[in-house]
Amino acid sequence: VSGSGVIARMTFRALSSDGTPDIQLHNVRLANSNADVDRLGDVALLPDEFGLADNYPNPFNPVTKIRFQLPQSSHVTMKIYNILGQEVATLVNRDMSAGFHFVRWNGTNSLGKRVASGIYIYRIEAGNFKMSKKMTLIK
Repeated sequence: VSGSGVIARMTFRALSSDGTPDIQLHNVRLANSNADVDRLGDVALLPDEFGLADNYPNPFNPVTKIRFQLPQSSHVTMKIYNILGQEVATLVNRDMSAGFHFVRWNGTNSLGKRVASGIYIYRIEAGNFKMSKKMTLIK
């Protein structure tokens, strides 16, 4: 695409060095950028669409990692809710650059207190993108 910095589109699989499972990326843009994004050699990898991955591990105790991707800079809000729909914690509420990101949740509420075992919902909002997924905390 002329003028967009896109060099090629490709699909590949990667194994994370932190022990998380393989990640399969589709329609990844290659661009020269100083943004906070994953890199392949000297070329930045930018996602082609918004996305929210399953948390890992799930079920978890005491910490879980939630990965998400932004194809463009956006204001991102990620919140945790209990099964009754009550807000438990806000993990992200800020502007973020395009790229691949993750946050960790340690099973605490907004006051820093441990929450009970059970099913929780994590929800991301970034621009017009909204998605929710569930996870299980086991003590």
